[in-house]
Amino acid sequence: MNYLQLILPDFSLIICGYLICRYTKLDRTVWRQVDSLVYFFLFPVLLFQSITRYPLALDAASQFMMAGVSLAICGIALAYSVPYWPFVKKYIDPRDHAGSAQIGFRFNSFIALAVSQKLLGDNGLAYMAILIGVSVPIFNIAAVWPMAKHGQQHFGRELIRNPLIWGTTAGLLANIAGFTVPDWMAPSVTRVGQAGLVLGLMAAGAGMQLSALPRAKVLAASMLSVRHFAMPVVAFIMAKMWGLDSAQTTTLLLFSALPTASTCYVLAARMGYNGPYVSSLVTASTAMAVLSLSFALSFLANAI
Repeated sequence: MNYLQLILPDFSLIICGYLICRYTKLDRTVWRQVDSLVYFFLFPVLLFQSITRYPLALDAASQFMMAGVSLAICGIALAYSVPYWPFVKKYIDPRDHAGSAQIGFRFNSFIALAVSQKLLGDNGLAYMAILIGVSVPIFNIAAVWPMAKHGQQHFGRELIRNPLIWGTTAGLLANIAGFTVPDWMAPSVTRVGQAGLVLGLMAAGAGMQLSALPRAKVLAASMLSVRHFAMPVVAFIMAKMWGLDSAQTTTLLLFSALPTASTCYVLAARMGYNGPYVSSLVTASTAMAVLSLSFALSFLANAI
């Protein structure tokens, strides 16, 4: 499979947003309003739609679900542990780490659904839906926690006010209750979700400052290593540990190697952190996903 073709559309939208913001009259003044629209409306609808799109057969795949939860917890722990790594901790700024730790474990759900369908058909979509349903609430809470802590904000209040967590929780509860978006409403909801994806990626590009990445090179390398190397290796171990079958293993490896979520930039910017730096990491992660997908689905999958 040509993974570059799967990643290129997202990467192109990020670059498009960067060029528009830098070389037209649609500067940061415009894109700040776009950030708000994406954060408070478009992305919550996108998350809700993604989670309710496919039924979560949790009782029929309990071991697979536990493998996904274990992978999520390990990814979060690895991302949080970076300031304590030998030879690394002296180069890590706590505030920069708080804003960018989410890069190490969050993922692009639309690429997840697209690739899983191409690789495994409806079976892959069902398994990926389970991973999205059980991991997104964990990841969103884990992303908010360090930023609330280092920003001296009340964690519980930030969770309650966070529209991404509301969208995720509502989607998960609706899925468990058997709710699906009615056919007459589905086209509108789908278009809102697609608009959120497009504008979110372009907003990430508009907020990007390529000069921001070198200011914390060690942190960037550490977070991207967790996202694109450590996570696939942990997924490989979890597949072995939980005795997953071939389709489940492929789905878990795919999930572990995805580019990080474009919402990382939106969340960091809205909570007062270094949005341009996080946006640069999102761009780098999108580009690196070609390598990590090849590593996970070609090398690691064949090693099982």
